[in-house]
Amino acid sequence: MTPTDADPSRGFLAEIKDAVTIRAALLVVGVLALQLAFVTSYIGAFHQPKPHEIPLAVVAPAQPVAAQAVRQLAALPGDPLDPEAAADEATALRLIKDREVDGALIIDPAGRTDRLLVASGAGASLSQALEQVVTLAEAGRQRAVRVTDVAPADRGDARGLSSFYLVVGWCVGGYLCAAILAISAGARPANPARAVIRLAALLAYAVVAGLLGAVIAGPVLGALPGSIAAFWGLGTLLVFAVGAITLAFQGLAGVVGIGLAILLVVVLGNPSAGGAYPYPLLPPFWRAIGPALPPGAGTYAARSIAYFKGNGMGPSMLILAGWAVLGAAVTLACALFRRGDGGPAVGSGLDDPADAPAAR
Repeated sequence: MTPTDADPSRGFLAEIKDAVTIRAALLVVGVLALQLAFVTSYIGAFHQPKPHEIPLAVVAPAQPVAAQAVRQLAALPGDPLDPEAAADEATALRLIKDREVDGALIIDPAGRTDRLLVASGAGASLSQALEQVVTLAEAGRQRAVRVTDVAPADRGDARGLSSFYLVVGWCVGGYLCAAILAISAGARPANPARAVIRLAALLAYAVVAGLLGAVIAGPVLGALPGSIAAFWGLGTLLVFAVGAITLAFQGLAGVVGIGLAILLVVVLGNPSAGGAYPYPLLPPFWRAIGPALPPGAGTYAARSIAYFKGNGMGPSMLILAGWAVLGAAVTLACALFRRGDGGPAVGSGLDDPADAPAAR
């Protein structure tokens, strides 16, 4: 028996102080804050979707007709559309395929029915919102609308969400892999060599996870069309980027870094990714941060691969590459700083014993 067990005179409060450390209590408070942030972020992003400046090409045989339609659509209350004139239908279709606009209104001055081109592969909720706004606006001009989906979501891709869920799965794998590396050997690597080893292990995991995710979403489940090789490359880069960010946060803040990674990727990144509601339907804050975070960049790129032949995905890939480079650089820098600051020796077991749970 330990002295604590043998001493019946110890009070209950003393037992609590012995069982729950200040560090543990602070971590629990941090978890509560993270939970509340999760609730706030998801409800804030999704509770009231509203179209805002959806890019729309407008085509008419006569330039004055197109210009007048652009002015009328741009003046709609709440700015739901961001219309621009296009030279002809072929140009408008190219703009949709290149992901420069989300739809096109083809005006027929000789009749009373215009055509609206949409692309549900970019998100069913976005194409539906565009259809509702344009139909209402056209009704105000005593005109009807016939809708044509020029980039429809695949039959196995319900509401165009499969790409988003694939990206979420890759992100989860990235930060969980980095977290497991921390749990098994200390949150902070003891030296640059161990940091390089962790990054190499993460890269190997990312290559496998990227390939398996692409195969499951494509040939196995038939949920997403598009190049398996392109999805593999995207998955590898995304998993490594998220994992490297997590390693960097752990290098800066120890085990708390896992929570910081979840805050960035899950709490802020997922609801702003444009999955359930693409960017023009999100509130301003989430619409602004979404494209710059890994889930948003990954979702946009995945939809481009699946339905737009990879068009427009370049900036998203650069963003993911930037996160990957930044995460790897900070991880290595933290390891270098620790070595210069007298960190644990190479053969000391856990990389950072201070991050290990205290033995009882």
